[in-house]
Amino acid sequence: MTGFGKVTAELPTKKVTVEIKALNSKQLDLSTRIPSIYKEREMLIRSQLLKELKRGKVEFSISIEYIGKETPVHINVAAIENYHNQIKKIAADLGVEEPADWFQTLLRMPEVIKSDIVEPDENEWNIIQRTIEQAITQLHEFRKQEGVMLQKLFIQKIENIASLLSEIEKYEGERIERIKVRIMDNLEKIAAKDYDKNRFEQEMIYYIEKLDVNEEKVRLDNHLKYFIQTMESGQGQGKKLGFIVQEIGREINTLGSKSNHAEMQKVVVRMKDELEQIKEQILNVL
Repeated sequence: MTGFGKVTAELPTKKVTVEIKALNSKQLDLSTRIPSIYKEREMLIRSQLLKELKRGKVEFSISIEYIGKETPVHINVAAIENYHNQIKKIAADLGVEEPADWFQTLLRMPEVIKSDIVEPDENEWNIIQRTIEQAITQLHEFRKQEGVMLQKLFIQKIENIASLLSEIEKYEGERIERIKVRIMDNLEKIAAKDYDKNRFEQEMIYYIEKLDVNEEKVRLDNHLKYFIQTMESGQGQGKKLGFIVQEIGREINTLGSKSNHAEMQKVVVRMKDELEQIKEQILNVL
């Protein structure tokens, strides 16, 4: 969702710059800074941004730079003189000194700074609207470039997890055999004691089934394939990809809890590391 767009339009008496910045966010969080002369169009601008940008923490601004010596803002000299005369009279009547910073004080008085800003006509607004559209297009292009890089990253990480998943197979037979040997060794120590062999066999089967990871492997493999399919199915899949990542994480965690084997646990840790790198970037997908 990260993006940036900046476009400047040159009008006869001013330059108008439109700037849009976007960062990661689960929802669309929009803030705007719009000069007063375009304020009546603010709802139209916000509606356009909401429609185009979907998600992200978006900062939108329009700034104006007036060209030439003539600007619509000027100082009301008559008002300054009037205020100054009044301050001098009040100071004399009260027997106090005039303020040392009287000039700065005068500039802050009401009506001293005046603006003769002319409301934009339809032609000017059309130019501003086109400028906004160009800035949005720039932001989209920025997002697309970032999206291409993220897609490559996700494919690489998913393939790494799939490769690590295949490594688990070489430890499975050894793992189960070790468990069986350990149980039989312990069983020999209590051979002289009487126990229900049928019940013991049932418990053995239950225990071995609890350690079986075939279902987790199948589900994890399906989730990995589904992630790639979803990513390549079009725009607006960010939230769905986030849900799939959660499911991938659950299966990896279950593999770790069931592994009961040092080498398998090392593989699971590497899987988690690859998945964590996906999680860091998944919020950046629309």
